[in-house]
Amino acid sequence: MLKHIVMWKFKDGVSDEDKLKMKNSLEALKGVAPTLLDIEVGLDVLRTDQSQDCVLYSEFENLDGLKAYAEHPEHVKLLGFIKSLVCERHAVDYEV
Repeated sequence: MLKHIVMWKFKDGVSDEDKLKMKNSLEALKGVAPTLLDIEVGLDVLRTDQSQDCVLYSEFENLDGLKAYAEHPEHVKLLGFIKSLVCERHAVDYEV
């Protein structure tokens, strides 16, 4: 199994509505992108200097599954919206 973790920092001025739309849109990919086994998206509540603003946790059968998800049309369509909201992105992918 491959786990894919992404953390983002939002640009200044991004509305709570757009943050929630990003979260819900990502979670809505479950069942649409067939290689996506599980997904969870969280918005930071502490808002400390060390915090990132949003985190995505997702699971795939293997690296090929992650690659297929990355290229899935619904995921690709969402990327433009996400990129318009964020100024930083960090990711970790690991096998278990």
